[in-house]
Amino acid sequence: MTYVIAQPCVDIKDKACIEECPVDCIYEGPRKLYIHPDECVDCGACEPVCPVEAVFYEDDLPAEMHSYRVVDREVFDVLGSPGGSRENGTLPRDHAAVEAEPLQAPA
Repeated sequence: MTYVIAQPCVDIKDKACIEECPVDCIYEGPRKLYIHPDECVDCGACEPVCPVEAVFYEDDLPAEMHSYRVVDREVFDVLGSPGGSRENGTLPRDHAAVEAEPLQAPA
């Protein structure tokens, strides 16, 4: 199990979680941030700093966001393990579920 960034992050991308992550496992996509499930050490540092409450422990995802349980994992199934977000820049594309989300205006 690992942490997941769910739908409230889409088009918001505050990035406080990136700064807080001690292992550099949170990557930026065009519309959403993603936690690499194999690089995450389950420390939980990202969860309390998210201003839109988009970070959840995988088993604690609300029912309406349950589909996001696989989004982060599937992004990295394609990309592999880039070895840290700071050195790799923005991911080339978002997961199809994120691309299908209606655009949100930042709060």
